[in-house]
Amino acid sequence: MLWRRCAGSVIGLLIVVTGTPAAAQTERPPVLVQGAMTSETEHLVTLLESPRLEQAGNWSFWRGTIDGYPVIVSKTNKGMSNAAAATALGIERFHPVAIFNQGTAGGHDPELHVYDIVIGTASLNVGAFRAMFRKQGDGSRPLEWVPLDLLAEGSAISANAPHRPARFDADTALLNVARQVRTNYGRGRVVDGIIGSSDMWIDELDRVAQFHSDFGTSVEEMETASAAQVASAMHVPFLGIRVLSDNITNASTYDAKAGEACQDFVFTVLKAYIASQAH
Repeated sequence: MLWRRCAGSVIGLLIVVTGTPAAAQTERPPVLVQGAMTSETEHLVTLLESPRLEQAGNWSFWRGTIDGYPVIVSKTNKGMSNAAAATALGIERFHPVAIFNQGTAGGHDPELHVYDIVIGTASLNVGAFRAMFRKQGDGSRPLEWVPLDLLAEGSAISANAPHRPARFDADTALLNVARQVRTNYGRGRVVDGIIGSSDMWIDELDRVAQFHSDFGTSVEEMETASAAQVASAMHVPFLGIRVLSDNITNASTYDAKAGEACQDFVFTVLKAYIASQAH
């Protein structure tokens, strides 16, 4: 995510619709593309044809088209709970054929730099851990915490419980579409990788290195795995795409403009996906 507010928001230029969504613009199921912040969605909204805002509580959905195909841009707001809620709402209200979650992230892989993009072959919930018993005064040792897969049946701390983060693999067809257009991106590299998600912001290099080595994470952010979990449960194809806005593992400093670069790449992915749907 980017901690930045953009001036000249397009929201004020759009028609706001509240309550029950209007009848679908077309019988074709839409593509839903998500971002957490204004800075991760505003540019995409400007690329829609005839965008119209629909509000559901604190969550915003812009309905429009790309090349005549229905597309909905969803601003999920920050964090895992917001992303899950926005995804469930989006699926129930609009019945999308596919979901793309995109935005900015911090790097875990020292080989990646600002403006490099990670196509998420999988996303992991790296916010669920068990801190084992320690006596009062013995402090805390996060590097010894045990990961929990909260999707596993039964007690999360039973002897048979898997000691791994919950994992959500990307839809193969969506993954292949994104791979096919990666050479169109000129701001950095576009690589396959694993996206780690949690409601934590981790700047401890030892912890970041542990996530990268033990779980294979390329980047971390606060939404993808949560949205992927809901999409998986509701059988909607899903893909996460994240651009590095910083990387503390190699001192790549924060760049607020990375989010717009990601939206441009995702727009290319959307156009390729829409073209594939025409056949």
